[in-house]
Amino acid sequence: MPETHPPASLPCPLWRRLLALVYDLLIVVALVMVVGLLCQLATGGRLISTGAHAQVPLWYQALQGAVVAAYFISSWRRGGQTLGMRPWRIRVCRADGGTLSLRQALVRALAAAAPLLLLLALAPRLGLHAVLWTVLLTWALWFAPALFDPRRRALHDLAAGSELRRLG
Repeated sequence: MPETHPPASLPCPLWRRLLALVYDLLIVVALVMVVGLLCQLATGGRLISTGAHAQVPLWYQALQGAVVAAYFISSWRRGGQTLGMRPWRIRVCRADGGTLSLRQALVRALAAAAPLLLLLALAPRLGLHAVLWTVLLTWALWFAPALFDPRRRALHDLAAGSELRRLG
């Protein structure tokens, strides 16, 4: 008789995690918009200087990155689910099923953000069109291991020692 696993131990298929990511993208856009509004109000509308090229202060980029990272890290550390993961009934955890440590969550967030960091570094040199294709290709490579790994782990999961599991 084949070995059966309880629903909580089933690896999450790639399509499900990508759909959860789309949900989370909506949350992230809302967070970025609220932080942007608050920063615009705090700077009297002079946050971004315009001219031949828009100039975004480095402190503002760092603040936005910290807010987005805080959303993901706090969600993963408190219950193992972001808001986007809940409807798809998936949870991020350690290999033993436990909650991610702070170090694992930080590594996972930084590794997952690497394509965006690439975008910030390359945008002034290559132009938006080329950078968007580069980031899309990089993220495809980031998730490619999930197609072949028996536990469906992407590169950021491999780096952090985490995995996504279906809850039922």
